Amino acid sequence: MAKVLMITGDFVEDYENMVPFQALMAMGHQVDAVCPEKQSGDSIATSIHDFEGDQTYTEKRGHNFELNASFDEVQEEDYDALYLPGGRSPEYLRLNSRVIDLIQQFHQSDKPIASVCHGPQLLTAAGVISGKKVSAYPACQPEVEMAGAEYVELPLDGAITDGTLVTAPAWPAHPAMLMQFAALL
Repeated sequence: MAKVLMITGDFVEDYENMVPFQALMAMGHQVDAVCPEKQSGDSIATSIHDFEGDQTYTEKRGHNFELNASFDEVQEEDYDALYLPGGRSPEYLRLNSRVIDLIQQFHQSDKPIASVCHGPQLLTAAGVISGKKVSAYPACQPEVEMAGAEYVELPLDGAITDGTLVTAPAWPAHPAMLMQFAALL
């Protein structure tokens, strides 16, 4: 089974963090959830994004999520794949040079990478999606296109694979995204 690194942070989208974390483990994969400046056993705050008929999603405080690995100790060569959840955390995680370096290393090693919702903000900052077909939350379309990728508009429950990259617009896409990601693992 695969060893998957999940880079997450405070105010990650709750479902996009917890559901793939648990689902991948239920499939038999090892998932190490890490956050810069935090150690194994520390917690991060999550937020719940919902689609309630407004012009954008609503946001509510979610659960605390306990990390099971330490960011400072992870090395790309110890993992088979990378998962990047969405929510608010990608907007500041992309400012961390080590996060960007790790993403670039996974890309250069041609290892599977899955990302959902605002998670592709990390991919755009890392400069690893040029020429790829990428889905993300619709508000990320300009960033995806400026990074040289083709933005693919999908229903909220859709996902797309381009090579070793799996992306999706939001948490309703978990079944499609996880099925495609698992096929690469």
